[in-house]
Amino acid sequence: MRRAEVADRLRELIDARAPGDPLPSERSLSESLHASRPTVRAAIDELVRTGLLVRQHGRGTFTSPHKISQEVPASGEPVPPADGDWTSEILEFRTEPAGARLGRRLQVSPGADVVYVRRRRIVDGEPMAIERIRLPAVLVPGIVAADFVSGSLYRRLREQYGVNPAEAVQTVEPTVTDADESRLLDVPLHSPALLFERTTQDDGGRIIEFTRSIYRGDRYRITSRLRLGPDSG
Repeated sequence: MRRAEVADRLRELIDARAPGDPLPSERSLSESLHASRPTVRAAIDELVRTGLLVRQHGRGTFTSPHKISQEVPASGEPVPPADGDWTSEILEFRTEPAGARLGRRLQVSPGADVVYVRRRRIVDGEPMAIERIRLPAVLVPGIVAADFVSGSLYRRLREQYGVNPAEAVQTVEPTVTDADESRLLDVPLHSPALLFERTTQDDGGRIIEFTRSIYRGDRYRITSRLRLGPDSG
């Protein structure tokens, strides 16, 4: 049996199991699928790279854990919170000049102060993402690192600083983790990931935030709700 055929059979096996369930050993799979162990191993490697399977050293191979889902609703509707219990670990916190490139992004002068936060996002006790947040310092006087540990940043901006986040442009593209990201997210080097970039405006049109985030591709899923017109499709 060829590797592609073995991979298809393994996908059927994964679909019949719950998230986090163990997979039979390579030897058992080789016997049941009538395929050589190198072919089975290569098919498993492929499914590990795509995030359907997870290898745990000394324990075996498992179906991927339950994915954290984030719904992106139709245009004009508020974004609901993502699944799970979210908290943050602050990795870096400082105020620094924007510089030319970020100044253009935030529509401030290159010498204007920007609050920079790098934090690891943790969901239900597991690392999920690394976020790099930049805010014009003039909008958030007195903000401290502890303000980014828990709770909604946008709620804090509204309630504490009178800044009302109203609209954001966000892009998402596939990437892989580098050595530092892999260590912080507890995944193998070059694991599949999602790269988010978001620029947020307040209700007066000011740029109030630019955030660049890396999310684990094996644990995070985006669901889009689409409003279709008569000419859709």
